[in-house]
Amino acid sequence: MANIHDTIGPRLARFLLDQPVFFVGTAPLGAEGHVNVSPKGMDGTFAVLGEHRVAYLDYTGSGTETIAHLRENGRIVLMFCAFDGPPNIVRLHGRGRAVLPAEAGFEELRSHFPKERTLGQRAIIVVDVHRVSDSCGFSVPLMDVRGDRDLLDRYHERRDPAYFTDYWRTRNATSIDGLSGVPEPSDPAAGTPGDARTRT
Repeated sequence: MANIHDTIGPRLARFLLDQPVFFVGTAPLGAEGHVNVSPKGMDGTFAVLGEHRVAYLDYTGSGTETIAHLRENGRIVLMFCAFDGPPNIVRLHGRGRAVLPAEAGFEELRSHFPKERTLGQRAIIVVDVHRVSDSCGFSVPLMDVRGDRDLLDRYHERRDPAYFTDYWRTRNATSIDGLSGVPEPSDPAAGTPGDARTRT
């Protein structure tokens, strides 16, 4: 039986921030659509913004399922598991939205993340949390973390900003079910997720 919490209190916030990986689940409205679960890692890319709000920094990748599902219906759940120490699983259910680098409010949100690399950043996913629960996690295995992989950092650092704009257009524009994914920049002069100039 899950324990329901009124808010993301200090103890839960510390647990969330300490986990090296978490999982994001979304789904389209259509019965034939594909449910999506994505693992998220990289130190400095998750933030607790308040008692009912969290966010994570989203870098350019092969799929756009989360952004597409949020644009269609906003439903999202984040799951955090303890792989060492006392067993625990925390789920955050809420409504999410993708804030792109050219949009108002992005810079203020970006300031909450210690991760320094801006090249390749695609969006910040903001979740307004309406259900906070934890459960036992008795069957989650004990595992040791060896460290972050740096492959995505190194891959993105070899690219120029134009690469990311093209990647959006050709590979991130729609989900696997044909839903609208990463939109075209409304004002190209304002910068794109692949452009480090969007950071001041």
